[in-house]
Amino acid sequence: MQDVSLEGLRVLILEDEVLIALDLEQACRDFGAAEVIVARTLDEAETATSAAFDVAVLDIMLAGRSTVEFAAGLSARGIPFVFATGYTDADRLIGDMADVEIVDKPFSTEALVRAIARAMERRSSPV
Repeated sequence: MQDVSLEGLRVLILEDEVLIALDLEQACRDFGAAEVIVARTLDEAETATSAAFDVAVLDIMLAGRSTVEFAAGLSARGIPFVFATGYTDADRLIGDMADVEIVDKPFSTEALVRAIARAMERRSSPV
């Protein structure tokens, strides 16, 4: 998977499961991310948005709370993101964000990194 890189990216991870968050953080670092910010709650994520980051990986639900509104805020700011979730009805939860990629848990590192790279490509592609 040498053709995919997150070289120099600053990544926000919004994940409430500690082990999954650690795996996500390590995967991003292994593929060259310059900085990885991990938030386990929506409150932590709101605080993290004051820092600059290039892309985000979001769990759709955190302790029963939807992250879709937070994702809409990222979208409005032009920050690309992917959802990483175990919810089987994720398409219904995200509503009109049909162009956002969903990586199903359990996911492989390759699937996640490729999804992040595609999100970055979509952001930089002319509309």
